[in-house]
Amino acid sequence: MSLDLHADAPPDGRRPRPAPAESRRRLSLTRLDLKYSPYLYVLPFFVLFAVFSAYPIGYTVWIALTERSPMNPTISFVGLDNFVELFTNDPQFWNAVYNTFGMFALSTVPQLLIALMLANALNRRLPAQTFFRMAIAMPIITSTAVVALIFSMIYAREFGLANWALDLVGIDPIDWRANRYASWFAISTMVDWRWIGYNALIYLAAMQSISKDMYEAASLDGASRRRQFWSITIPQLRPTIIFTLIISTIGGLQLFTEPLLFTSGAGAISGGSEGQFQTITMYLLDVMNTRFRWGYAGAVALVLFLLIAFMSVVNYLLARRISSDK
Repeated sequence: MSLDLHADAPPDGRRPRPAPAESRRRLSLTRLDLKYSPYLYVLPFFVLFAVFSAYPIGYTVWIALTERSPMNPTISFVGLDNFVELFTNDPQFWNAVYNTFGMFALSTVPQLLIALMLANALNRRLPAQTFFRMAIAMPIITSTAVVALIFSMIYAREFGLANWALDLVGIDPIDWRANRYASWFAISTMVDWRWIGYNALIYLAAMQSISKDMYEAASLDGASRRRQFWSITIPQLRPTIIFTLIISTIGGLQLFTEPLLFTSGAGAISGGSEGQFQTITMYLLDVMNTRFRWGYAGAVALVLFLLIAFMSVVNYLLARRISSDK
């Protein structure tokens, strides 16, 4: 006599229903998954943000209210004294602010205007169009050190290409590193050469997303290319223009590598013999690594953060106002 160990299937061929307790458990797990899984998906971002952004900002705020130095292990709380000294008794800081905003204006405005015109030209049908679109991206992938070395040779006082060109038209050579405004111009051209292509590619991508029907309708109405550019392209590019303005503002006010590599020697961080092209970030590093005043450097960093936030908001409001008026 043999025993059949397998249970017989139900007559209708369907599986038996799970017990009510098991159904409730599965339903509860499903609800928990739907409720909490979105938070688990975004948790890695908040962990990274807390470690690499929130904590450094909080630590900077705290250290800016203290007097701390690696030469002295004692940390003394000074409140707002660092900020009071920064605003009322530090002409070198205001010199750095003046230099930073000067180079920011000289580099950002031409940079975005040229990028916009270049993108508009590349948006048309041109011979070797792919080559030109790839060529404008080359400065982006070029090392900043290489760019600084090349431009340092161009703006050399004795045998530089810039002074050679000035000599051809009868202008005396310029000491590009000793003169404040000449050094601003030289560093700004370096920044523009690196980032015009980047902004042009962003504008070009935005232009290609604009519907062609709008241009065809404008052509049928007799609108010229120039009229189409100002009446169709610019309004459609408003979000992109605001984005590039904010990004350029952040980069311009944090300008560091180009002016640092524009000169050489142990005093490069001072931005020239008289600080004629020292930026805020260079001054911050000078305070932290030369004077060893970490608390004071924290105050400089916070002021720079507030300046960037303020200028970004101003640029956003101006760009929005100009676009809405047009």
